[in-house]
Amino acid sequence: MIPSTFDANRLIGDLEVTLDVDVLAGAYPDRDAPPGPFTKILAEHRIRAAAVASLRGALFDMRSGNDEVLTLSDVVPVGALDLRDPLGSVRELERLAGAGVRAVRLFPDEQGVEAGFPSVRHVARKAAEAGLTVLTGGDVRRFWQPFAGWGGSVVFLDTHFYHLGDFLVAAADEPGFHTSTRLLNSPDALETVAATLGADRMLYGSRTPYSEPVVPLLRLATSGLDAAQIAAVAGGNARRLL
Repeated sequence: MIPSTFDANRLIGDLEVTLDVDVLAGAYPDRDAPPGPFTKILAEHRIRAAAVASLRGALFDMRSGNDEVLTLSDVVPVGALDLRDPLGSVRELERLAGAGVRAVRLFPDEQGVEAGFPSVRHVARKAAEAGLTVLTGGDVRRFWQPFAGWGGSVVFLDTHFYHLGDFLVAAADEPGFHTSTRLLNSPDALETVAATLGADRMLYGSRTPYSEPVVPLLRLATSGLDAAQIAAVAGGNARRLL
């Protein structure tokens, strides 16, 4: 018998993502260039819109990097902040809020910032006061703490299914806590979040063009969520927040 070929596209079927919450523009100085522009990769996978943040803004210069994102067409701009400069980050988030931006993104791993640094708590509070949704990297087991108690909306972009229990117990007391689905690839992770907190606490994220969008697409398409829940995760929840 000839073994059948695994066909991810067949399993993904007609799933479309209406808003991907985790897309990056620009390049890392210490990594290979991505395989192509994020617009092309998203289109190839039927991802119709993206919340985009600037690596230049995160790694080198907030203002010029964010201004580049603001000039992009057909994207939801996300302001990149630099936690190494908390005072400058607050000035920048205030400028972005004035320009109509609805979300900012934190890059603690790339910037060498730990969850216990005062800068994280300071920026978290100011973002909540400004009504901005925060998209943040970092280990959710530590990075939930500086966001607790402010009543803001936070999306943890790096929640791994190994750490899902920690996210669930933290988010139970924080209705503004949400998670990207990028690393929730165990057989029951999406279903567990939906059953425990509700599907409205998950947002599809791919980290295009630096990660492969097929895996989170495949997991969502083959999950036990119903059609309304899948549509919410695939963009409805992101649109509500952003």
